[in-house]
Amino acid sequence: MTVTAHPAAAAALTARRSGATVSRTATPIGRRTGLFLALLISVVSLMLLGLVMALSATAAPSLSGTDSAWSLFRSQAMWLGVGTVAMLVLLRVDYHRWKKLAPYGLGMTLLLLAVTAVPSIGISANGARRWLGVGPVVFQPSELAKLALVVFIADLLSRPGRHMEDTRATVAPVMLTTVAMALLLMLQPHLGAAVLIGGTAVTVLYFAGARLSHLLLIGVAGATAAALMIAYTPWRRERMLGFMNPWDDPLGNGYQTLKSLLAMASGGLDGVGLGSGRSKWGYLPYAHTDFIFAVIGEELGIAGSLFVVSLFAGIAVAGLGVALRASDRFGMLLAVGITCWITLQAALNIGAVLGVLPVVGMTLPLLSFGGTSLVTTLASTGVLLNVARQIR
Repeated sequence: MTVTAHPAAAAALTARRSGATVSRTATPIGRRTGLFLALLISVVSLMLLGLVMALSATAAPSLSGTDSAWSLFRSQAMWLGVGTVAMLVLLRVDYHRWKKLAPYGLGMTLLLLAVTAVPSIGISANGARRWLGVGPVVFQPSELAKLALVVFIADLLSRPGRHMEDTRATVAPVMLTTVAMALLLMLQPHLGAAVLIGGTAVTVLYFAGARLSHLLLIGVAGATAAALMIAYTPWRRERMLGFMNPWDDPLGNGYQTLKSLLAMASGGLDGVGLGSGRSKWGYLPYAHTDFIFAVIGEELGIAGSLFVVSLFAGIAVAGLGVALRASDRFGMLLAVGITCWITLQAALNIGAVLGVLPVVGMTLPLLSFGGTSLVTTLASTGVLLNVARQIR
């Protein structure tokens, strides 16, 4: 009886016999697992809902800036297309390739953040200098920095010989890099992004096996630094006081929080109807960006809000599941970092909309209007999905 080997297996066997090595990055590896499908369904659902809400929430700002109510929606739809292509491409690129690019990506984003702080180069809006661009093409380097930092930390902590007991080779370089990036973000200023990357770095260190005593010390130091920045910066201090009791200044620092809560309360259980919300018509500032969740709560009600929260919870659970079943340490840390970044940012945004956290200027991933945020999040999701294709 003659047994014929599968062509792929025969090729691999021939390569091994001839002394050649089979590159694991030559072709996309993996399969569509349950975790992969759970992640994909959650992300696609948020993408589609975000497109619908962009159509609803951008009409007013579009009319105030142009003669067409569709201008911002067309822009968001274009960026969604670009982000979708990026996600599909990176989904098929073996995530191990990013190890070689990690230091270059980090260096480039640090340079871009530094250039953003230069008054003659960085683009300012609403008292912040967070953008770079030429002509109509404008992007936000802080969004790219999130992915670059996650890939760098995952690469650093997964290198052979890097034991977590040796804090000088692991914890120290991670925190020095994070602090350097946070300082550049504070020059913009962007305290919310600094808090986000700090929380993400600490989470990755925890899953990498860092000592809890070290993480506690880092947490205390970070909280102390944030508290000092708030205490000694008048406008941050006023914003924090406005968050603690918005009724003390209902027309000033408490205005956004009160209008956001009013929009959520107006929605009730099933909402006032898609497109029928009134908060987006100038009553709630930045309704299509930082406060898109309030528009969802008003138009789709508690049911729609809980649906959004459940999708982010699905990303968190599936992402951590991918991390725990990743084929190697680099994939595990990469999955943890991307999952933590997306879900922590969502929590900071939703918490601000509900008035349980201070407003820190964070967008809601995959839902808020914004090209750089959308494309970067979808690209990072593509990397996470590739890790999910290769789990054990």
